[in-house]
Amino acid sequence: MFRYQILPVTPMQQNCTIFWCEKTGRGGAVDPGGDLPRLREFVQQQKIALETILVTHGHLDHVGGVQALAQELSLPIIGPHRDDKFWIDGLPQLAERFGLSGAQSFEPDRWLVHGDRVEAAGAEFQVLHCPGHTPGHVVFFQPEDRIALVGDVLFKGSIGRTDFPRGNHEQLIESIRRHLWPLGSDVTFIPGHGPVSTFGAERASNGYVADAVLGDTRPDQS
Repeated sequence: MFRYQILPVTPMQQNCTIFWCEKTGRGGAVDPGGDLPRLREFVQQQKIALETILVTHGHLDHVGGVQALAQELSLPIIGPHRDDKFWIDGLPQLAERFGLSGAQSFEPDRWLVHGDRVEAAGAEFQVLHCPGHTPGHVVFFQPEDRIALVGDVLFKGSIGRTDFPRGNHEQLIESIRRHLWPLGSDVTFIPGHGPVSTFGAERASNGYVADAVLGDTRPDQS
């Protein structure tokens, strides 16, 4: 079982998640979008040995600090799907536009596809390609601890925006129904912004993707 801590970063309050194994101290960072001094301070206080960076998608608030952290600690960058390369390539221009200095483009050590497995901090994550918010968005699911790191696919009470370049609302809804719901209603998910929730809670009450909204009569898969 691994521990995790959510650290909101950047003016957009993006959830960077630091996870680690208590026994070994090995850990990883998911979407280190910025505010690296704060992230480093937490890692040092907890005596975590970061060994990888996982990336859900290429938006600036999620990846603005990825290259700097990877260079500083010699960490591999894992993800997202290659379809988000155009977002990553354009990071310096976007950072200048939004007044977030220091963001650098990068080439992941490993692009991901649906069905991949990623080992980090002694845990294995299943990779789900969930396009819609961005075309290359991926979700990391840890089946033993029943935790999913969903980036901006799904939020407590909401879903990701699809009005950005190459966003697709229908595709996003299909990603949620086809790839997230079958994981089980008991799964806790960590979104890219805001509080955690469970898939079951969202199927019951989310105004965009609840079963009653979508007319979904399929049984719970948990």
